[in-house]
Amino acid sequence: MFLGERSMQAESLDSDARPPAAVAADYQQLARGNRLFFFSHPFVVHLPRLLGRENCRSLTLLDVGAGDGMLGRRLEEWAKRRGWCWEVTNLDINPHALALNPGGRNVLGSALALPFPDARFDVVIASQMTHHLADTEVTTHFREAWRVARSAVMISDLHRNCFLLALVWLGSWPLCFSRAMRQDAVISVQRGFRLGEWRRQAEQAGILGAQVWLYAATRIMLAAQKSA
Repeated sequence: MFLGERSMQAESLDSDARPPAAVAADYQQLARGNRLFFFSHPFVVHLPRLLGRENCRSLTLLDVGAGDGMLGRRLEEWAKRRGWCWEVTNLDINPHALALNPGGRNVLGSALALPFPDARFDVVIASQMTHHLADTEVTTHFREAWRVARSAVMISDLHRNCFLLALVWLGSWPLCFSRAMRQDAVISVQRGFRLGEWRRQAEQAGILGAQVWLYAATRIMLAAQKSA
């Protein structure tokens, strides 16, 4: 069945050999797509619902696979406008990506072995990063996020469906994506997830009672809160 199983085809722009200038150009293109798809919206809507607004007034967050730190900056700005203080630490495995966020709280590291002690951050988040991992690595990623979270985890990625595949392909043209970025965008959807897959992987990671749902017909969300 079409899109019935995840593709494991590699994305060309994930290559470790890409020079800093190429990485910077990649993130300029990604920024246009992220703005179009309101990539920060799931977090500003659902984190206050999950934790309660009073508990959101002061938070430390870890963004896993943060790239150039755009999501963290957006979340900090959004919180500041409400008189809240959110401090986001950006973790990524690519030093060239982190270099695009000068002055940020940047940490070089892997989602599969987070370089932090248990319960280091109030909340651990990840956005459109998880599909870059193999299935066994997804379970490890979930387990590590849960380990370093004090209160909650919230993870967002692409839902593998025909509607999103068509939307991404058609949307890549007015966004002026390069040919390589356009191809990778399609592969990203093919590497996306279904609800049952994330529920099983969350259970395997020891995240019992995780909420997994479809968001805006394009994204899959996972959220879980630790007991006090």
